[in-house]
Amino acid sequence: MELLRTPPPKERADAARNRAAILDAAASLFDGHDVEAVSMDQVAAAAGVGKGTLFRRFGDKAGLAAALLDARERVLQEGILHGPPPLGPGAPPAERLVAFADAYVDYVLKHLPLVRMSETAAPGARYRIGAYRFWHRHVAILLDGVPDPEHAAHALLAPLAAEHLTALLPELGEGRVRAGITRLWRQAGSQ
Repeated sequence: MELLRTPPPKERADAARNRAAILDAAASLFDGHDVEAVSMDQVAAAAGVGKGTLFRRFGDKAGLAAALLDARERVLQEGILHGPPPLGPGAPPAERLVAFADAYVDYVLKHLPLVRMSETAAPGARYRIGAYRFWHRHVAILLDGVPDPEHAAHALLAPLAAEHLTALLPELGEGRVRAGITRLWRQAGSQ
């Protein structure tokens, strides 16, 4: 699992300052406004950098969202790798599956607009994000022994997609969505 985590690239001091300023400005703007309504121009102005710096560094708003999510995802990854059971090592796989699903739902609901943007920027974007590959590998390892754990991991992660959750929440509410996900993951772990 450690191999799936990519260390941040080394940066010049001015580039690191610009990156931090951009991420701070974006986080502040995204927290205070609808993520879709915030423009890259607003982020650049709030960070005190040129638009070229912003676009060269992050590409687009989805790239900026992915960068903002990176540190937040690493907290969950650390819990999986080194945290206490049942999320971390030491619990049976079935318990770890349910703990992961619960922790991931907490994470995605807390950051739903950003996760949605990062996952839907382009067709298949969700599956190219490094964090998705980490989640998938973790779940596949926990499903060792079921037929085709790689496919089963994709199938279990599908209902956790931000676009899917965004569509279900208004109709079903958070309580029913969480309960349904827990049931699904508990059933998968009991096979």
